[in-house]
Amino acid sequence: MTKLKFTKMHGLGNDFMVIDSINQKFDPTTAPIAAWAQRHTGVGFDQLLLIEAPQTAKADFRYRIFNADGSEVEQCGNGARCFARFVYDKGLTNKQQIVVETAGGVIVPHLNDNGTVTVDMGVPLFAPEQIPFAAIDEDDAQRISHRLVVGTDAVDVTCINMGNPHAVMVVEDIDQTPVHRLGAAIENHRQFPQRVNVGFMQILSPQQIRLRVFERGVGETQACGTGACAAVVAGISLGLLGDDEPVQVNLPGGLLSISWQQRPDAHVWMTGAVQTVFEGEINYL
Repeated sequence: MTKLKFTKMHGLGNDFMVIDSINQKFDPTTAPIAAWAQRHTGVGFDQLLLIEAPQTAKADFRYRIFNADGSEVEQCGNGARCFARFVYDKGLTNKQQIVVETAGGVIVPHLNDNGTVTVDMGVPLFAPEQIPFAAIDEDDAQRISHRLVVGTDAVDVTCINMGNPHAVMVVEDIDQTPVHRLGAAIENHRQFPQRVNVGFMQILSPQQIRLRVFERGVGETQACGTGACAAVVAGISLGLLGDDEPVQVNLPGGLLSISWQQRPDAHVWMTGAVQTVFEGEINYL
């Protein structure tokens, strides 16, 4: 047994166990991640974030994300902000703008003077094969919204890849929406071969929304950065939100500001707060 150092962090209540595997040995394939994620008997977190050395000369770090069930995923927006704050606060870099490799592509977090972190989340992808999403026919593949049959319900979702797959539903009242029932059913729907994160968006105004997100492999979380990005992109694409100024996304854990201009190759920008909760050590083989 050795002692593995970690840091507990959160972005708007979306919480993480952050591990530096540059300065200590750690193999995620042998780690009991699901056990550590348990709220009552472990550290308790939505995702485990792993800091590694970059694989290319153009990047400063490599960033890997593991869900509470131990599955590895491509991207996590709230985690990206915590990642940036962690490497800066730990002295792993003195840069305020950091180039980071992820399984979903390169992201560029920027640490702001007011303590928030802004992340260039890249270009949203819409094609079914990029989600991935199994469209029922060619007409369905060309649409922005797709009709899903979920049990006895028929729901419309907008599918977007923000480094990981998202299906966004527009609802009248997220407090009255069966988020857990629909979220679990859509996450595992047969038309999403790699499962999907499910966002439930209530439009308050052209520049403000409420959002709840049911994340694959986790369940509903207090906040989801890529989910906020996907929701805003979906709202703008559907003509429900404006792109002339940032959209404020009200999540159960707090507020994110998302910017996107509706044009080809436009990047999505996310700004929000992060916080370190505590430092710890855990036994590790």
